[in-house]
Amino acid sequence: MSVNDTNINWYPGHMKKAVRMMEDSLKLVDAVVEVRDARIPESSRNPDVDKLSGSKPRMVILNRVDQADPSVTALWRRELEAQGLAVLETDCKSGKGVNNFAAAARKLLKPQIDNWEAKGQVGRQLRFMVLGIPNVGKSSFINRIAGRKVVEAGDRPGVTRGKQWISLNEGIQLLDTPGILWPKLDTPQTGLALSWTGAINDEILDRELVACRLLEQLMGSYPQSIEERYKLAPEDGEDGYELLQRLARKRGFLISGGDVDTERMSRILLDEYRGGKLGRISLERP
Repeated sequence: MSVNDTNINWYPGHMKKAVRMMEDSLKLVDAVVEVRDARIPESSRNPDVDKLSGSKPRMVILNRVDQADPSVTALWRRELEAQGLAVLETDCKSGKGVNNFAAAARKLLKPQIDNWEAKGQVGRQLRFMVLGIPNVGKSSFINRIAGRKVVEAGDRPGVTRGKQWISLNEGIQLLDTPGILWPKLDTPQTGLALSWTGAINDEILDRELVACRLLEQLMGSYPQSIEERYKLAPEDGEDGYELLQRLARKRGFLISGGDVDTERMSRILLDEYRGGKLGRISLERP
């Protein structure tokens, strides 16, 4: 199996349409909010957002911080703030950090608010476009902040298709947009990172390959996560497939002829990583 197999050139028609829609809608908003996965802040970043946003003020929501390594998240926060971006850390499942959005939004737009008030435009609605690639928790974030289910959320890519305005009590309006991927994933590593977190549908890539590469990543950065979860330590010189076979055998996943069912083990490994059962793990560092 070759990691180069993870090169993807995938740009469904509805995503191209979504980009055009966002370009048309940008003039209606005051700022842009991009939701990223705190475990993979670089790979879950859509590089088209730089072009789409233009000179609009920007905020990055680092979502799923409960599943990311807090020390690595702190590094990402400093890196992003150094780029002039506002940063808010959230966990949309528990609601942690979400209630801080209104204050962070007003701080981001303070120069514009002061300018409007100087012109007598007091109490003007603040409008934000919310962007994010599929399955980073964008819809869950909006539902949390709205305090009700206003957009459909799902654990599969591409649930949000259209656009809609959501009004919040704090004089803020959010423009929800479809989750989009970019025309080509630049590196095999980006494709892998998005596959590990479920941003790319499992049917697009070889699940066993994705699982093997995840094990190799964990063996290098978080070997204790494997040992604590599966009661089995990686061995020196072992590659991801060899470890996957040992894990499958330890779990008793056997098929006819006594061979191990690595496909089943791959599915369980990815599900358990995505569910946070392997601990707080960041797969990218700034």
